Amino acid sequence: MTTILSILIDGIAYGMILFMISVGLSVTMGLMRVVNLAHGGFALLGGAFTHVAMASLGMPFLLAAPVAVLVVMVLSVPMERVLYRPIYKMGELPQVLATIGITFLMIASVNRWLGSSPLSIPLPAAMSGAMNIGFRTLPTQRIYVIAAGLIVIVGLYALIERTRFGITLRASVDHPGTAACLGIDTSRVFLLTFALGAGLAALGGILGAELLPITAYYPLHYMVLFLTVVAVGGMGSIMGSFVAALGLGILDTATRYLVPDFGTVFFYVAMILVLGFRPHGLLGKA
Repeated sequence: MTTILSILIDGIAYGMILFMISVGLSVTMGLMRVVNLAHGGFALLGGAFTHVAMASLGMPFLLAAPVAVLVVMVLSVPMERVLYRPIYKMGELPQVLATIGITFLMIASVNRWLGSSPLSIPLPAAMSGAMNIGFRTLPTQRIYVIAAGLIVIVGLYALIERTRFGITLRASVDHPGTAACLGIDTSRVFLLTFALGAGLAALGGILGAELLPITAYYPLHYMVLFLTVVAVGGMGSIMGSFVAALGLGILDTATRYLVPDFGTVFFYVAMILVLGFRPHGLLGKA
């Protein structure tokens, strides 16, 4: 029983990190119809900016992290206007090639700026301790990660399903011409959505640095991982990404606990089985 509870807690924390990073990719791929393989690069930039803010500028983590997320969101605006806007009208293969090129630009920039070694992001005392939960001692950071993931899922659901912005976003995606005739600035809606996705990726990269270390090659190391979560959950489905991230996180953690020699085999077998029966993902739509 102790092992099962440990797997659940560690798996949920891991799944929350996958969700926070992947959900922005799900939004851009499912709602904005763009295959953005450079999405993991925004998680890399979030971790890199946090490292610089703490190591070079002396900022505490609780200030450096939100500043880094904000910087990534601001940086994503000109990137969307200059680099991504022409990509929207391309086919899937040109989108893949173009966004891979953007990925390598991010990698080269961070590698030139900070090198290829893992970037340290020291946690404050309140997050770096441990908490005794009876059957084991749990790193306090895991509790914060789980709480942050819950806040993100509730906030995103409310934003997309219960606000005027969510209505205009869905209208801009499904019927862009009609939305424009009704006075909706679809270009601005896509820009804000893209910036939101970039910010969520940055937040996930920062909070998940303990489990997914930040290095210059971060986007390449974890690109398939994030794509798997989006594919299994269903592109454009926030709840689908949440369920997929938790399920895959728990499955991968259980594999590492019980049969470590198999590595991530079960992770990808689960993906194949789900997509075999549900080609559009668990909660995705055709």
